[in-house]
Amino acid sequence: MVRAELVTWPGGGSRVVPTHGDWQPRNWLVDDGVVRVIDLGRASMRPPTEDFVRLAGQDFARDPELETAFLDGYGPDPRTPDQWRRDRIGQAVGTAVWAHGVGDDEFEAHGHALLGGLYDASHP
Repeated sequence: MVRAELVTWPGGGSRVVPTHGDWQPRNWLVDDGVVRVIDLGRASMRPPTEDFVRLAGQDFARDPELETAFLDGYGPDPRTPDQWRRDRIGQAVGTAVWAHGVGDDEFEAHGHALLGGLYDASHP
């Protein structure tokens, strides 16, 4: 399924912005009411949606109100439906492959579940 869809994806470049690379609550510290970010080892220029995919697959899925709160602070939502789907597929496959490589069966299953959620009856 993924391979068949992947060949339909457009080629070319994408707009990039500074991204964290591991954007999730464990890397946020609140210091006197100010959110500060730690662990910038994966920071790089990437599409703006890159930092959203981990949040969507874990935190936003667990509590949809977190997505609303995040966007209230973030500003305009940079996601478009087609690009967002591609980002989510890439995150799901990357999660499963990375976890398989390090022997983390539970996290690998999470990656497979993310991917399975993208291929339901409404999207073959």
